[in-house]
Amino acid sequence: MAEKYQVFDIIEEITRIDGSTYYELANIFMNGRGELAANRGLIKEVRILQLNIPHSNAVQTYERYINDTYTMPTVDFDRWEEWLKTDGLIQQAFNEILKANHIG
Repeated sequence: MAEKYQVFDIIEEITRIDGSTYYELANIFMNGRGELAANRGLIKEVRILQLNIPHSNAVQTYERYINDTYTMPTVDFDRWEEWLKTDGLIQQAFNEILKANHIG
């Protein structure tokens, strides 16, 4: 399952151990991994903010970047990996998604 291409359709708010938060695109699979990470003490909390977001060009751009850059965690993961948006175009697409969904 970890190698399968992930399609994102939700926006989450993730609370780090230090109490700071960030937004991320996800799906039910990744939300489950977030809940597991919270149970394991790797993050404090994961919360769904928006369900069924439109599959816009910005979402597709971000999705391709994440799927090409990161490996989805298997059930036995022991650390939480925050997806970095180091490319300016990726950050721009992400910001566009948040704005379109009235988040942030």
